[in-house]
Amino acid sequence: MADLGVSLFLMAGTVFLSEVTRRTAVKLFAKSDYCPYVLEIISTFQLCACTHELKLLAEVGRVDLQVGLTLTYLITVVHGLTFHGAICNPSGTLESVYRRRLTGRCAVVLIVCQFLAAMVARCVVPYVWALGLSDMHARHKLFGFKCISPINAPLLKATAVELGCAFAVHSAAKRMQKVDDKYKIHLIAAVITIVVYAGGSITGAVFNPALAFSTQFPCSGNTFTEYSLVYWLGPVLGMAGSVLLFDKIIPVVSGKSTYRDDLHPNGFQEKKKN
Repeated sequence: MADLGVSLFLMAGTVFLSEVTRRTAVKLFAKSDYCPYVLEIISTFQLCACTHELKLLAEVGRVDLQVGLTLTYLITVVHGLTFHGAICNPSGTLESVYRRRLTGRCAVVLIVCQFLAAMVARCVVPYVWALGLSDMHARHKLFGFKCISPINAPLLKATAVELGCAFAVHSAAKRMQKVDDKYKIHLIAAVITIVVYAGGSITGAVFNPALAFSTQFPCSGNTFTEYSLVYWLGPVLGMAGSVLLFDKIIPVVSGKSTYRDDLHPNGFQEKKKN
């Protein structure tokens, strides 16, 4: 319980500091084209840093499954309430390009920002753990902050799991577009929690290339190429499968024209309105 309390404190502190930084950035860069990129970096860092702590609780802290899933749901809701429109997922960014919410140039810069923030979180979090604020952190420091690959299946199956997780989350987000935001955040958080429960024991159920780069790629047990196949190719194919199903297959089968929502050809036009 003491370890859990410290981890909750660290995650709450990460969210608080990230939110203060976001609000400051909005005031400083409100009229600048760089504001969305700065928010993307801050929010992706928040996502990765909090996930590092959740992963540590599961692997080193050995918290109960119910506690882990509850924390996953709660922190996902918090992320949804604080991200201020940041995507924090390269797969989602690519989908936004397809839907013309972003230009190709904006998407490339956003993806670079996401991976930059993922790398920063990957480098910063061990320094926090090194403080030894809890016995769990001290034990992790004792073993050199080492982690083992969470892939517990053949690569093809692991890739399929990440594909399925991404497909489920992107499809849920697509179907909930017209749901009121105050309900949508909780519904998507519930879907993510279910997906983590279903695929967590096989791959960790990350379904986010930048997040995986921060939390999974440093672990021993698989090569960079193998991680790329599972955690980069899988989610991108899952997103593409969701787009194909809802924008091509279902309209053809139902006899309706292809539906593409919120067409914003001018890059960040939609975000600037928020």
